[in-house]
Amino acid sequence: MIRKCSYLLLCLALFLPSFISTQAFGKSSGNDHNPELWSAVKPLSTITSFMNTGAHPDDERSHLLAYLSRGLGVHTASIIANRGEGGQNEIGEELGNGLGIIRSREMIEASKITGVEVFHLSETTNDEIYDFGFSKSPDETLTKWGEETTYERLIKRIRMYQPDILMPSFRDVESQHGHHRAIAQLSMKAFEDAADPTVFPEHLEEGLHPWQIKKLYLPASEADATVNIEVGDYDPIYDMTYPQLGEQSRYLHKSQGMGRDIEPGSQIEYLELVKSSVGEIPDQESSIFEGISYDFKTYSDNLKKSDNKIKGDLRKLQKKLDEVIDAYPNNQVVLEKSHQALKQLFKTKRKVERLNFRQVDKNDLLHRLEVKENQLQQASLVASQLEVITTIDQPVFVQGAEATVTVTLKNNGQKTLKDVSPNLTGPEDWEIKGKKDAFALHPGEVKNVKFSVTAAEEADYYHPYDKPVLQTTISYQVNRVTSTTSHNPEETIAVLPEVGLKADPETLAINTAQSRKAVAIDVEVTNYTRSPLEAEISLQLPEGWEQADNKDVSFEKGEIEKTITFSIEPPEDLTDESFVITPIAAVNGKVLQKQVQEIDYEHIGTFYNIKNADINGMALNLEFPQHLQVGYIDSGFDKVADKLSEVGMNITKIEDLETADLTKFDTVVTGIRAYLSRDDLVEQSDKLLEYAENGGHVVVQYHKPGDNWDPANTAPYPLTIGSPSIEWRVTDETSEYNILQPEHPLFNQPNQITEQDWEGWIQERGLYFPMEWDEQYETFLTMTDLDGDQFEGGILLTDYGEGTYLYTNLVWYRQIQNLVPGGYRIFTNLISYDGKEE
Repeated sequence: MIRKCSYLLLCLALFLPSFISTQAFGKSSGNDHNPELWSAVKPLSTITSFMNTGAHPDDERSHLLAYLSRGLGVHTASIIANRGEGGQNEIGEELGNGLGIIRSREMIEASKITGVEVFHLSETTNDEIYDFGFSKSPDETLTKWGEETTYERLIKRIRMYQPDILMPSFRDVESQHGHHRAIAQLSMKAFEDAADPTVFPEHLEEGLHPWQIKKLYLPASEADATVNIEVGDYDPIYDMTYPQLGEQSRYLHKSQGMGRDIEPGSQIEYLELVKSSVGEIPDQESSIFEGISYDFKTYSDNLKKSDNKIKGDLRKLQKKLDEVIDAYPNNQVVLEKSHQALKQLFKTKRKVERLNFRQVDKNDLLHRLEVKENQLQQASLVASQLEVITTIDQPVFVQGAEATVTVTLKNNGQKTLKDVSPNLTGPEDWEIKGKKDAFALHPGEVKNVKFSVTAAEEADYYHPYDKPVLQTTISYQVNRVTSTTSHNPEETIAVLPEVGLKADPETLAINTAQSRKAVAIDVEVTNYTRSPLEAEISLQLPEGWEQADNKDVSFEKGEIEKTITFSIEPPEDLTDESFVITPIAAVNGKVLQKQVQEIDYEHIGTFYNIKNADINGMALNLEFPQHLQVGYIDSGFDKVADKLSEVGMNITKIEDLETADLTKFDTVVTGIRAYLSRDDLVEQSDKLLEYAENGGHVVVQYHKPGDNWDPANTAPYPLTIGSPSIEWRVTDETSEYNILQPEHPLFNQPNQITEQDWEGWIQERGLYFPMEWDEQYETFLTMTDLDGDQFEGGILLTDYGEGTYLYTNLVWYRQIQNLVPGGYRIFTNLISYDGKEE
């Protein structure tokens, strides 16, 4: 709750009142602004809708969307393909599905600021539409995602949302990410296919209708644009320009380090109209809304004579909607006008439903009326100043558990709300008790309504991409017209296993080049029942391993976590291959094998990733000098130091470079992007170079160009990281390579590197290849990507004084953390290198 309040305060700080004249924003008796109320009433001014398509969380065109949604009130959405699972994490250690959960939630929170709805084509963790890493090819992208699956989901979402205007965030050009290009291609096809009933006809059986998009735009240069949009206007309601509002939303993409401070000023968005169903494509347009009915009045003006029977109702409705807007910022008048408009809307909707039309697309008109109904109900809620808070005494459930949910209603407004009826909804097989008769809620009055909830004995476990398992529905009457809205609980409510098992280590590498030693496996056991519990914990070991004894663990009431330690010894005849160790808990007749990864950040809240508790292992033969002492400047973005320690290497993490004695190390290694995350490394960069100059060996792993990397001074000799970075990478993990100096010690000592060491790589070969380097550096290999791009700078080595300096942008951390033997063996050679012995 503390984090929730902090986040709300952050949002309030964003929307501080501005003391600027409100002439352009409705009638006002004062100068104070109410951003929440304005954001609710402004969408009533237009019936147009806009959909932005992209591949990853953060692909939304934030500045333009802020202008359309907050500035014009356009019904606006972003539809994103994947969850960003293949990216990097700048705020924590989560990768893969854990990172996908973070990025998905960041996208949702960011879009609350711009007023944009968010949809994802990816429906679950490990979905087909997975972010498998950077791709230069749309064909590769759609092959891995499944083109049919991806396209079907896109068409379905378009038919559900029914946008007038569709715009991919990126064009289908060679310089773009393959994921971006794939979505651009599908968006172009969807313009015709979403309207074709023979394309995915199963959608029609589900109650959807074909939908004809009116216009499709692409981002363009000034020379190619058919329309220019000034989005840089200052909005006194939000006390900032729309690009600044967009950047406020981008700051919430914290795992990607996004958001920037920008000065107010003109900003033109250039768009090219490439497809239209409402007329010929002109050389220039004055607005993207040309040829599209902007409100119900213009809609009625465009009706044919045969369909004029609805014309008067639509004009009356738009007049009522305009009256709601004009009532801003008076909450009480907005509330009354909203319910007058709802009354007219219900009347119009009933008439449309019972009439037949010749030219009017009945589905289109009913959809626009439904959107307006939802918007009016939101305007009513905000204007009523009804505060709805749903709390639960036990946000974490187990199957069959009971909890008490309290819905707190407080009328902060000046008008009595009649027939207030709170209701709690959940899965059909859950038992929910406590619904009360409707009541009046007077100004200043607070009422608490309690519900008893019992989860089903076979309730589905929590999934981070599902809707909240419990929702509060509130209905009330004003002037005999009912408004109904839904509200999510304040906290994440999750059904979890009775016991969660987290092994340490989560992956295990066994070095067969060394004699077998006992391995300690710690299993953290979490009791999610919060009640007394008995459990038997065991390890399921590979065939041929000596089974560890089972261990009992007992929890008293209130005890949550305990750690059990197993000692296992790998067999001497262990072969170099993968293996799996599975922690198991026997609880009340159930066999549980799940780990619950808790993801908790202030800017998004708390979420859970339930996954198998398996310890994935790999036995590999790895040689290294037994005397080798390695200092590791940990960036927080990789776990390479831990994994090298696991196989027997002497690794010391350097906590403070300024006070560290580097002379005791044979090699000092920097973690990925350490110059970004370690201020002491930036400040003590000369100390690291001095260490090399005095005879040490430095290995620097990859960085982005902007990671506090000075091309002239960070390395001992000039070294420039490739920019734009998307062009300087090898995305194919099986790409061709050529060893330029096969006899060099880097490929022969202490491990003899063979073709097998370049096999089985994960996600990619290398990121952010250097584009320029001083002639003092030697190169050792070339790599060729799928598109034919070839790079020589994957490993750069130079003598420096009495020592050596090596820069490598190959993605060793992905290989080592995913137990790729070649990653261990080659990287060990890089850090074991001693130029004196060459």
